[in-house]
Formats: sequence, C-alpha cells, structure tokens
Amino acid sequence: MLGAAIVHPAFKEVIPLSPEFIVKQDGQNKNDCERNAAKRFFEKLRKDHPHLPLIVTEDALSSNAPHIREAQKYNLHYILGVKEGDHSFLFEQVKKARSVGQITEFEIVDEENPEMVHRFSFLNQVPLNESNQDLLVNFLEYWEVTPGKVQHFSWVTDFTVTKNNAYTIMRGGRTRWKIENETFNTLKNQGYHFEHNYGLGEKNLRLVFAMLMMLAFLIDQTQQLSCKLFRAVWTKLKSKRALWERMRSLFKEFAFESMQMLYHAILYGVKFQPPIILYDDTS
Repeated sequence: MLGAAIVHPAFKEVIPLSPEFIVKQDGQNKNDCERNAAKRFFEKLRKDHPHLPLIVTEDALSSNAPHIREAQKYNLHYILGVKEGDHSFLFEQVKKARSVGQITEFEIVDEENPEMVHRFSFLNQVPLNESNQDLLVNFLEYWEVTPGKVQHFSWVTDFTVTKNNAYTIMRGGRTRWKIENETFNTLKNQGYHFEHNYGLGEKNLRLVFAMLMMLAFLIDQTQQLSCKLFRAVWTKLKSKRALWERMRSLFKEFAFESMQMLYHAILYGVKFQPPIILYDDTS
C-alpha cells in the first residue's frame, strides 16, 4: 500500500489521504510496483483536489527523474531527500561548486534554544544525475548542531533556495517524518492493529480492512484536530489505546444515541445499576 497524508510542521495531527494499493491492475501481465502506484496516486489526487497547492515530501528513494517528472506533470511541488550514496553525481557537482565558491553557506542560532545552531548550504539549478542532466533541481544541505550532537539532512526541491526561505524548506523536508511517526507508527502501535504482513487475501478482504482502518484514522485525526470533547477524553485516559478500549467496553454494554453521548460517558462517568436479567418466558 502506498500511503500518504497531509502534514504540517506546526501540527501534530495528520490528515490521511486515500491510499493507493500496490496490486496488479486489470489487464496487466506484470506485477505492480510502488512507482506505478505513485503514478496512479498523483493522477487521482489531482482529480480529487485539482486546485489544492501541495508539496510532496518523500525519502531518497523517490529522488529519481521519472518520479519528479510525474510530480511536475500534476503541478506538485516537491522536497525530496537525497543521499550521497544514491546520488553520487549530484553530490559530486555540489562538491565541485563548493571548491570554486559557488555554494551559499550560512548559520542561524535557534531563537528558542541558543545552544542549537542551524547550518545551511545550498546550490540552485544543478543536474539531478548524469542520465538526466536536463532535469535541474535545487539542492539544500542542513546540519542541526547541538552540544555533543550533529544531525545532517539533504534535499532536492523545485523551490529556488535563498537565505530567506532555506529554514522553511528545511522544516518542510523534515516534516516527512510525521508520515512515519504520526501515521504509520500510530496505526501500528496505538490500537489500529496495522501490520506489515497484511496480504490482499481472497477477494481483496484485507484491502477492505486496510481502507476501513484508514477511514477510522481519518475520523480520529479530524476529531483530534477540531473536537474539544475528543481531546478531553483522550487527555483523561492518557493514551489512545486506553481510549479505544474504554469506548469498546462501553459500546458493548450500553445503547448510545451518539458518539457525543459516548464521549460524555467516558469523560464524566456513568451510574452503574444491577443488571435486569432477561428470562426466557416461552416455556
């Protein structure tokens, strides 16, 4: 499954989008792959949201010419990770530019933590790789320096990098981790029971399960973002796993008129009475 979510550096919540399943399409002889799924995903995304301004942020596996051209085809901006081991030609061009003083480098001291330094290095209009020298990208390299620790990241983007926007682009690139942490990690470890070993099953049963799971996650994230009552019960029970278990237990035993009523029962409690036993009176 190729999963995607709308993420933002300033928000913990994510809004999952409809996933694209990696499964052989009707009329196709070859097995499906992630790259073909991404093509279908981009096409459907633009049909659903033709005017929504979007920036695609992905890891280094996506920093290839066919994928970037697909993003450009559907008017999607991009901030994609790159690694020296996978993009040796790109990094060699950056190295040559640095040796002749064509690289722009600067530092920013963090406003909230003076011990943290943000170090930037960028070069605009550089070929992505040797095979696609007509595809020019803008390269941004970043180091987060704190006492005893240095973190390093690098990206390519279609945004022209300047000293004024380098920090913003960096935050956008690093937000990709929210797709891993706030999306897939949540689905695996916070009561949704999403596992890597889901196969498609007979007649696409697990495909349906996965889609229902993503729909449930979408509803929960929307409530987390905009519903004060949901956030109140979540705060009271301290974890989503505990919240789901409490909801299930009450839902099994009581007839609730609405989700609001269920949340009120969790938040304020309910009065328990001795059960009324239903006897068989047919004899």
